[in-house]
Formats: sequence, C-alpha cells, structure tokens
Amino acid sequence: MRQSVGHPLAGQWTVPWGRVDAGESPMAAAVREVREEAGVGAAVEGLLGVQEMPAPQQGGGALVYLCKRVSGDLVPRDTETDAARYYSASAFQLLREKKEPWSDWLAQRVFAGRVTLAQSDSTNPLQVWGSFL
Repeated sequence: MRQSVGHPLAGQWTVPWGRVDAGESPMAAAVREVREEAGVGAAVEGLLGVQEMPAPQQGGGALVYLCKRVSGDLVPRDTETDAARYYSASAFQLLREKKEPWSDWLAQRVFAGRVTLAQSDSTNPLQVWGSFL
C-alpha cells in the first residue's frame, strides 16, 4: 500500500497495518485492515512475530501476521492509501518509489524465505483461531 498525502508516511509503500478496535481480536483487526486499505478479503496464515514499537509509540507493540488473499480485487479503499499493488520479489527490488524502512525490511525477509511462521495448532484446548502456541 502507498500512503496518501496527509498521512505521516505519505508517499511511502508499506504493508497494511492499523489498530485493534475495542472488542476486536488482533487477528480480526489484521483481516479488517487489509480489507479496508486494500479492498481484498484476507486469511491469516500464521504469526510472523511481535514488534515492539519505537517512540512516539514506545511501550506499544504490534502482532505481525502473514496473510493470503482469498477474495476481492486489490484497490485502495480508504483515505489513508492512494495505491495498492502486488509485487514479485524482483519487481519490489526495482521499485524506485520510497518504501517505509520497516515494511521494506519485512518484505525482503518474506521474499527471501527468512521468516519463521507460527501456525495455529488444532489440538489447543482453549482456542484454535488466533492461538499460536
């Protein structure tokens, strides 16, 4: 996603991201944010990790999920984004527009297969959806 003029990351390509609404699970928030920003239905494939946030969000954290597209056409759907595209690893490397540094770093790791994906375990007696133990 490329962030729109007026956004703090204006003109930069980022992964879809956002906040968890009251009463919403983090996984549901990830799926909602992808739908709102990119116009596609997504399914969480697993948890990539946890990112502690630097200032000015210091003390906060982010859960980072790997998602796959399950429906819809990729198009920016809200005022925060002005472009949405899929990239191959080589095309992403050649992209000359500005990339938000953390999103660029993460995308490069995913493209290179340098990630460990925690997947749900159906034997977990408490909860299947959203539990990565």
